[in-house]
Order: sequence, then structure tokens, then C-alpha cells
Amino acid sequence: QVQLVESGGGSVQAGGSLRLSCAAFGYTYNTYCMCWFRHAPVKEREGVARIDWDGSTNYADSVKGRFTISQDNAKNTLFLQMNSLNPEDTAMYYCAADYGRRACRVLYTAYLSREFNYWGQGTQVTVSS
Repeated sequence: QVQLVESGGGSVQAGGSLRLSCAAFGYTYNTYCMCWFRHAPVKEREGVARIDWDGSTNYADSVKGRFTISQDNAKNTLFLQMNSLNPEDTAMYYCAADYGRRACRVLYTAYLSREFNYWGQGTQVTVSS
């Protein structure tokens, strides 16, 4: 079993930055896909950034150029650096893992999020104007 624990959320003003972390505890896998999702009230869950075990990344258009996903394999930790935040980024952010997968899909919708079998508890990000 694997446990994912997020941290780093908070409240910032528009234009500010936050860095989210997701630490993985338990058995580690050689291949995987990990993704940051967000879920805001009255909106569908959205995959904002994903990374393969080999470091390949992709981003939703809504965050491209502002968010950066990265990983520290030695520490089994996933990161999401979020810059130039705006109120539309306000949401609960979750990290999710699909272990054993050799390659991520290009992007993940709410429907495709069901492919992830490990989820963190979520961390709230609130951006004020």
C-alpha cells in the first residue's frame, strides 16, 4: 500500500506563488504516472499537471506557463510550483498516482481520473483578487 500526503496549500493574493508537495510513503514502483488534480465548487475535477516516471510532463492549458510539476525520486516526493496565481486557481488540490503504468495519458479529465488508484487527502489553495 502507498500513502500520499500533500502539503503546501494556503491563501495568497492574485499574482502570488505557492509550492505544493506530495510525499509518497510505502512501496515504491519503478514505473508510474502521477498527476495533480484540482476540484473547485460547481466545477469538474481537472487534471492540471502530470509527470511520468521518466520525467515527461504535460499541463492543462489553463496553467501552462505558470505551473511546474517536478519530482524528487530520492525523497519520493512530487511538487507543484504555482506562479502567477489568479482567483480561478482556487480549488482543493490533490496528488494522485497510477503505479505500474509505463506512460501517462496526454492529459486527464474528471472521467479519466478514475485510472488513479492512490490519492492524497487534498490541500486547499485560495487566491484572492
